[in-house]
Amino acid sequence: MIPAAFDYQRPASVDEALKAISGGDAKVLAGGQSILPLLKMRLASAETLVDIGRLGELRGMRELPDGGYEVGALTTYADIIEGTKLSWVAEAVEGIGDVQVRNRGTVGGSMAHCDPSSDLPAVALALDYSVVLRSVRGERTLPLDGFFDGPFQTHAEPDELLVAIRRGPIPAGAVGAYKKLEQPASGYSIVGVAAVIASSGGSVSHARVAITGVGEAPYRAKAVEEALLSGDGSPASVAAAAENATDGQTVNNDIHADRDYRTHMAVVFTRRAIEAALGR
Repeated sequence: MIPAAFDYQRPASVDEALKAISGGDAKVLAGGQSILPLLKMRLASAETLVDIGRLGELRGMRELPDGGYEVGALTTYADIIEGTKLSWVAEAVEGIGDVQVRNRGTVGGSMAHCDPSSDLPAVALALDYSVVLRSVRGERTLPLDGFFDGPFQTHAEPDELLVAIRRGPIPAGAVGAYKKLEQPASGYSIVGVAAVIASSGGSVSHARVAITGVGEAPYRAKAVEEALLSGDGSPASVAAAAENATDGQTVNNDIHADRDYRTHMAVVFTRRAIEAALGR
């Protein structure tokens, strides 16, 4: 299909991009893996399409002085696979889409688009990332936990550009894993679970569990985390904690999986992700 008519701008700097989105109905084009199909199907429209795809200052990954990490918004999935030091993250990202998607899809686009079945937001949630938002009014940082506001909705303002995601140091001894049940044709998650777990003195000392594909947006499974932190990390305690995977969520019900099946699979894959992070 052919999209509705729109103006097109390709700013040469972030400042120019911020001015371009500061007024009117402008939408940002990064890798184009989400916005272009929506425009072509006329599920979305824009007065102006602002192409930031060539802004090199928004691409790249770097360690921070405090031991944390920052990833530029235009960093691609392929960049993550090549550059991350976390092998489980590389494995998770290798399961996203196909080669073309991984070469073009961007970190910032994934967070800003907030697809309810997207893998990367769950990984970033489990790693306690925040989003860095910039506008002509200034810059602010929001925890990713709470940034997602529903299907394809976030708490970013219309004139804000997501320029990076940023996290603090990973707790000592913490190990992560990502497990998913994917839709065979698209590769999207019917259920996807990221877990970052650390143990100390025979008990779980750190627990972050994030789930995608299940609710209206990727979310932290805080009831699972709390149950893990009060347990010893044994198979029985992990299984009991995983039973809380969908607490507080309206579980999706669609042609790929009905609500009961998806609820059960959320428990199963939450247990698998935690066990993998614990090295079982």
